[in-house]
Amino acid sequence: MLGEVKLQVKLMDRMGTDLTVVNAARVSFAKESEWESIPEGGEIEGLLSHGDEKLIKYLAKHNHWSPFGHCSMQFHIKAPIFVARQLVKHQVGLVWNEVSRRYVDDEPEFYVPKAWRLKAENKKQGSSDEAIEYNLGSTLEFVKTTYQNMLKAGIAPEMARMVLPQNLYTEWFWSGTLMAFARVCNLRCKSDTQWETQLVAGMIDIQAKEKFPASWKALRDD
Repeated sequence: MLGEVKLQVKLMDRMGTDLTVVNAARVSFAKESEWESIPEGGEIEGLLSHGDEKLIKYLAKHNHWSPFGHCSMQFHIKAPIFVARQLVKHQVGLVWNEVSRRYVDDEPEFYVPKAWRLKAENKKQGSSDEAIEYNLGSTLEFVKTTYQNMLKAGIAPEMARMVLPQNLYTEWFWSGTLMAFARVCNLRCKSDTQWETQLVAGMIDIQAKEKFPASWKALRDD
């Protein structure tokens, strides 16, 4: 249904583990836990005891969010501007630094679906499962050529970028707490989210689950 999708979500860095969450909670009682066992292979740091797993579930169920704030992740993401503008609305517990076309004037790269989803009949926003082919013709080539000609004419990149559309790919670094990214995924992995935005949230979801299996399971709605 879609053209070549060049969305990228790469985990660049992270701080903490499930055990970090446990010990952030247990410090209230001057207690500290250790891994129940450490598996061979190094895919995960260790396995929690049954009691520590129950504690994480309790914290999430009863809205004790602060222990989850001691763990964080940083992602490098590449996606169309319209996806970025949906995701940047999430502000609490997150920080964002994006490529700026005030400074960067490399060749524009565009996201183009193979088929275009139709408007949903009973919704003010969103799309249906039906799609049609629609040929943009030379529209994007015209845009790209116009942009490049403006730069050649000496027009500042911060002005020339005004002709670039929302399907232009952009890149950004996105960092935040485990709790903050769980809120993003709880909202943006839902079926009523725009499909392209779901893809990005889904890739965050997969990587967070790998690094924080117990905490992520407790924080996610599904």
